[in-house]
Amino acid sequence: MAEINPSMSLSNPMPPVLNGVQKIATAVGSIGLLFLMIAWAGVNLPSSGLILGVSFALIATAILLFAWQAYMTVPEGIKNNGVFFSSIAYRGILGWGAGILITGFYVCLYWFPSTLEQVIRMHDGLSMFLRGKAADQWFVYGTFYTFAVIFMGIKFILKYKHNTYQIIRTISVMFFQLGFAFLLPAFLATMNQPEEYFSYFWPLDSYALRPDWIAGKADLGTFGYWIIGIGIALPFVVTPILTYLYGKRWYCSWVCGCGGLAETAGDPFRQLSDKSLKAWKIERWMIYSVLVAVVLLTVLLWVNHQTHNQLLGGITEPYKKAYGFLIAQMFSGVIGVGFYPIMGSRVWCRFGCPMAALLGLQQKFFSRFRITTNGGQCISCGNCSTYCEMGIDVRSYAQKGQNVVRASCVGCGICAAVCPRGVLRLENGSVDINQRTEDLRTIHITEGQVKILSMDA
Repeated sequence: MAEINPSMSLSNPMPPVLNGVQKIATAVGSIGLLFLMIAWAGVNLPSSGLILGVSFALIATAILLFAWQAYMTVPEGIKNNGVFFSSIAYRGILGWGAGILITGFYVCLYWFPSTLEQVIRMHDGLSMFLRGKAADQWFVYGTFYTFAVIFMGIKFILKYKHNTYQIIRTISVMFFQLGFAFLLPAFLATMNQPEEYFSYFWPLDSYALRPDWIAGKADLGTFGYWIIGIGIALPFVVTPILTYLYGKRWYCSWVCGCGGLAETAGDPFRQLSDKSLKAWKIERWMIYSVLVAVVLLTVLLWVNHQTHNQLLGGITEPYKKAYGFLIAQMFSGVIGVGFYPIMGSRVWCRFGCPMAALLGLQQKFFSRFRITTNGGQCISCGNCSTYCEMGIDVRSYAQKGQNVVRASCVGCGICAAVCPRGVLRLENGSVDINQRTEDLRTIHITEGQVKILSMDA
């Protein structure tokens, strides 16, 4: 007879989560974080560059050691053990604390950078080495962001080590974040060129394609015209072609830094996304409203440019400032990342990103990509819906044997990875309008009533 583990008694249902090595790793990482918190408090630490390196080394060691113990010392298979009992992963006191801490950091970063002065100065050595100039708040942000994607990406790879698709796409987002969003802009700075971020473009980057942006790049000569050409080609030529072939996943799950952070650092919180019909309705209104807002802003700026700011000058400038504050800063930055532990890892991608909205429309009507289902094998375990970070009730599709063709789907493939029966497959098939129309019909169970929604993805 097997020995009963007292920690699994009815009075204490929480399974043992941390072993001794993981507890040590947590302590090591906490020491590294403590150094950064002391600097955030305004304390001028001696040899601050060295302390920054030590802090990053301690945190990286903690992540790798913790992940190794969690995923490499046990048989293959996705491990979400105890996730609904975890204080940090299921809105416990640690989860709320983490959400407040991350949100507070973003508030200071965007609007009160003087409170981060000592943290910024810690990065001067690294910034001088990479860019040839002192650090600023955005270099600090990029450093933290890249560090999180790289090392939490390694943790993600160890967790999904049996799934080739997850490994390759995670390496892809790590590569684009490190190369195109961190090192390449730094290299351009050393060449006395603008720090361009080629992994972000219009409409996600609302500044791209503005008249002043075009004029500023044209002043750079040949190099500037190359940047202008790339900025126009990416959203209007490259994006439709790649989305037709591979769905929006080519960007949202393989290239985008927002998606990269959500998939790596945000992975422990993916189960927190709201799967309700109400959330889906709010999602569609919000994300397409932001897309309309950025298109309107771009049009207004060009109208003003052509009329020498005489026609709509009094309207456009306040509108531009409002968009920058509410969407580009508050929504995408503060809420988009700070609310990971509260609302899941894709809050911005799901409810606000205009790039996701544009790609979603293309994916919904023109793309060859879909997630195919084998309803006869579905056992209704609900893993697919539980771990869908975009809040899609994948199980309802699987139960009906219908392909998942949703504008919001980022093609991360986690639903297929966690399915114990192999019901779901990510595929690029031929575009069949009749079949696609049928796929867009899905059944949602809400408060015991069956509601059939047509063409409402």
